[in-house]
Amino acid sequence: MIKKIIVGLILFIAVAAGSFWFVNGQVNQYLNQPLLIDSSQLVTVDSGTNLKEVLKDLTQRNWISSSPYARIVDRFRPDLTDIKAGTYDFKPDETLGKILALLVSGKEHQFSITFIEGSRFSEWMKQLEDTPYIEHTLKGMSEADIAAKLGIKEKDLEGLFLPQTYNYTAGTTDLEILRRAHKALFKHLDELWKDRQKDLPIKTPYDALILASLIEKETAIESERITIASVFVNRLNKHMRLQTDPTVIYGMGSAYHGNITKKDLRTPTPYNTYIIRGLPPTPIAMAGLASIKAALHPGESPYYYFVASGTGGHVFSKTLTQHNIAVRAYLRKLRSNK
Repeated sequence: MIKKIIVGLILFIAVAAGSFWFVNGQVNQYLNQPLLIDSSQLVTVDSGTNLKEVLKDLTQRNWISSSPYARIVDRFRPDLTDIKAGTYDFKPDETLGKILALLVSGKEHQFSITFIEGSRFSEWMKQLEDTPYIEHTLKGMSEADIAAKLGIKEKDLEGLFLPQTYNYTAGTTDLEILRRAHKALFKHLDELWKDRQKDLPIKTPYDALILASLIEKETAIESERITIASVFVNRLNKHMRLQTDPTVIYGMGSAYHGNITKKDLRTPTPYNTYIIRGLPPTPIAMAGLASIKAALHPGESPYYYFVASGTGGHVFSKTLTQHNIAVRAYLRKLRSNK
């Protein structure tokens, strides 16, 4: 009798073990199926979504094949049950198991937004507003209000952020991206300011940003930045007006329509460096690191003037007479190109 019981128990265990391994194999086969998608798909998983809801959603999208074993995945793979909310990038040929592991890891898709050197704060705000997967919290707010939220003492935010590429996950606020850009700028600026060239005619890091913004707007040619910086520094040291057109344009605001007239050059604004002496009151654009470095390390040059060459760069001059000759050459170049 005992022998029969033992034999029966062994058979039961064998059948149970066989059934377990069979079901486990079916579950694994279900999890090893590739997603039926042709291209990457962004999927947002809401807070509180569980494993069964994810599997149901993928089945309804026809991205996976249904299986009677789907309902017991959690029993065999409890490591795949802690689904985290977020927006994820599902790629073709990834298996269901890898997708579920991704949702458990919480490694959301990284979006990116790129701000270019020389852009204005108003352009940043429009770009943030038009960029998907960002939570927009600043619409209708003034610069002063935004500055207060960021803890920035200046009420004009021009030039106070570092133009570069920023990665973010879905739901990141526009304010958080601006906060990161502001911190990134001053992390570099603080280091560069400590190592600045001696005897510069600028007194504060904010002055450096103003000067850097003028350099940024005058040239995109790397090799010219330091020379243009030296021209501005030479003029500041001689108490000469900077007379740089981008400041006039900035001061004109919405009145600028593509051309500067003699009247514009004579019209007073806080930014018209043909009239005011020294730097304008604020930066006129977001300066990149190269322009900031040039502002703080302009080196030395004998130049006090520059004008566009008409071929992409600038012609630098030591004297007003030389400069006027270069200006006439530039105007002839313009006329010949019409």
